[in-house]
Amino acid sequence: MEMARKAKPIPPLVTKENSPTGFRPRIQSLDILRGFVMIVMALDHTRDYFHAGAQHFDPTDLSQTTTILFLTRWITHLCAPTFMFLAGTAAYLQGRRGRTNVDVAHFLIKRGIWLVLLQVTWVLCLGWKMNFSYDVIPLEVIWALGASMIVLSGLIFLPWRLMFLSSLAVVALHNALDGIGPARFGSLGWLWKVLHVPDAIQLSNHVVIQSYYPLIPWAAVMALGYCFGRVIDMAPDRRRRTLVRLGLAMITGFVFLRLVNWYGDMQPWSTQTSPSLTILSFLNCTKYPPSLLFLLMTLGPAILILGCLDRIQLSTSNPLIVFGRVPLFYYLLHLPLIHGLAILLGWARFGRLDFLLDTPPSLGESSGGFPPDYGYNLAIVYVLWLAIIIALYPACHWFAVLKQRNRSATLSYL
Repeated sequence: MEMARKAKPIPPLVTKENSPTGFRPRIQSLDILRGFVMIVMALDHTRDYFHAGAQHFDPTDLSQTTTILFLTRWITHLCAPTFMFLAGTAAYLQGRRGRTNVDVAHFLIKRGIWLVLLQVTWVLCLGWKMNFSYDVIPLEVIWALGASMIVLSGLIFLPWRLMFLSSLAVVALHNALDGIGPARFGSLGWLWKVLHVPDAIQLSNHVVIQSYYPLIPWAAVMALGYCFGRVIDMAPDRRRRTLVRLGLAMITGFVFLRLVNWYGDMQPWSTQTSPSLTILSFLNCTKYPPSLLFLLMTLGPAILILGCLDRIQLSTSNPLIVFGRVPLFYYLLHLPLIHGLAILLGWARFGRLDFLLDTPPSLGESSGGFPPDYGYNLAIVYVLWLAIIIALYPACHWFAVLKQRNRSATLSYL
């Protein structure tokens, strides 16, 4: 006689109201926004390696660009500020999940050091260069994330109002320092390059550090993201209203300050030969270092999007969720994949690959020199970008599932 088995009841949905002490449900809108900017980031790096004009001119150069090329570059401006801002928010949420400030600080220091090491090893040698030469060492977004985390590990012990006001002051006022050059500091000029002025730092006759991402104001952006965690921690309805209002206020602030052309960016806009180029001039704000207007222009829409996404629920297998939950893993995979594909296509087309065993065409520093007809039109760049996103999905999905099942401390660093 068979015994009927009792079906196991489905566990109730865990919500903020019925969750155990110290547990905080994951807010999916953060993952969606993070996944979106990861996908957009790959578009910029695909353009770096494959667009026919990449080695000839900057896509924001209004004298040479087209509207679609400019906007292809402009939309990717959302990426770095959103990475930095949400990294601060994630640190805040760690504290709300039962960790003490000391625990969070220790994690930020270790993760920060890990990111800096990744910047000068995997990202540089296996991503951008595909070689192990250290003649030029660029300090880019992964470096800035890591160094800013180390700074944040100390800032989190400040009263939150002091942290918020001081970080806001740095972001709002740092453009007042634009006229101060490294030469003003004599032998310490290199430190000013690390802090505020993107420039080359000569370590020796054969080694140069290029500080593309100085820490002012990036560390303050991350600190503001940490303070922003208080908004994310609000009740859902109040959070949505606050996100939409804050995003709209920042966009309005950008439009007003940009219109008056008085402060906030070292590159004022001007009337061009056509209305479309004039609009592009209005949007063409300084990224290195990010001006106040650049940050308002990018973080305002990002926060507004976050508010609009707050009611949306997607499947955990949706690419936006998958990429948003494993952003560093995605980053470490996408550069070798894009660069490797460029090498394969370069070999197939030109029978040589020396010119691709170094920095991408957009930096124009390859020792071999690019063929004059290198590259593809923008439509093919978009097709290659979509193919790269599709190729990244299986590995990122596998790793997202692995992280969900295995909560080991080691995996948390990826």
